[in-house]
Amino acid sequence: MISRLYQWTLAKAAHRHAERWLAVISFMESSFFPIPPHPLLGLMCLARPENALRFGFICTLASVLGGLLGYAIGHFFFALFGESLLHALGLAKSFPAAQCYLREYGAEIILIKGATPIPFKLITITAGFIGLSLFTFIWASILSRAFQFMLVGFLFWKFGRPIKAFIEKYLGLLSALFLVLVVGGFIAASMLTSGPAKSDKCSQVTVSTPA
Repeated sequence: MISRLYQWTLAKAAHRHAERWLAVISFMESSFFPIPPHPLLGLMCLARPENALRFGFICTLASVLGGLLGYAIGHFFFALFGESLLHALGLAKSFPAAQCYLREYGAEIILIKGATPIPFKLITITAGFIGLSLFTFIWASILSRAFQFMLVGFLFWKFGRPIKAFIEKYLGLLSALFLVLVVGGFIAASMLTSGPAKSDKCSQVTVSTPA
């Protein structure tokens, strides 16, 4: 099923309403759709690099708006269908640890997600479930999503199709460097205001606790 959904997603790159599909898939992926928009974004940027910044912006905006839906699911509808959704997406086992990390680090975890393959839908639903500050959730989501999508858009816009091989080879390294700079700053600030850095106790969490 996942393979069929993936092929269905990629097929939208050639659709006459490809930009709308990019927005729809980016929106859905932030809360309930299993396929990320990255492959579709890459194909669209490859086909029309002159519009790559526009595609990156569409992806970013739609993803943040979809994240708000995920937040609402976690905050208002978790018992109704949010928990079942996590099970269907195969994310239920990661949910307790996600709660712990978001409670401990907040915005840092959302920013880290921008440089890792952590499913954004897990972050959005969990953030709503624990009642993370909506303001914090929004600004961190904007930065995280913009880093992923606007960076790809900028590179295609600036360098055109030849940048594809570079992105495939080095985007992970660039993401890691960005992660070190941004999250390192948050940890340093935390140490200055709260003493020693927080321990990584969340990796051992297996049982969910009420928000």
